[in-house]
Amino acid sequence: MKRSELIDYIQSNYGVVAESPWKNLPNYRVFRHENNSKWFAVLMNVTSKTLSENGGNDMVDIVNIKASPELVGSLRLKEHVYPAYHMNKEHWITIILGRGFPENELKALIDDSYKLTTKR
Repeated sequence: MKRSELIDYIQSNYGVVAESPWKNLPNYRVFRHENNSKWFAVLMNVTSKTLSENGGNDMVDIVNIKASPELVGSLRLKEHVYPAYHMNKEHWITIILGRGFPENELKALIDDSYKLTTKR
């Protein structure tokens, strides 16, 4: 899934418009619940070496999403999934976009993140 497809998926399924809270990082987008302002997805672009010491200087689009702590460890074993960049690594994961991570699985994880961040 590409960056634009992810934005379209979230906007069409949750009616949420991406916010750009950091003026110096215009490509960083936050998706949050309208009723409680909790984040459920953060879209960014970083160098691949930011995620892995084997990475390079190429820029990659990533998304941070919340996941059940019980699943985080097994999700990190998958290709293109990393400990969350700048988030709680027990509850969040980072996925590189456009590198072949299964689209249906990414959509399911976004749906789970939305549910996990819904105020109870």
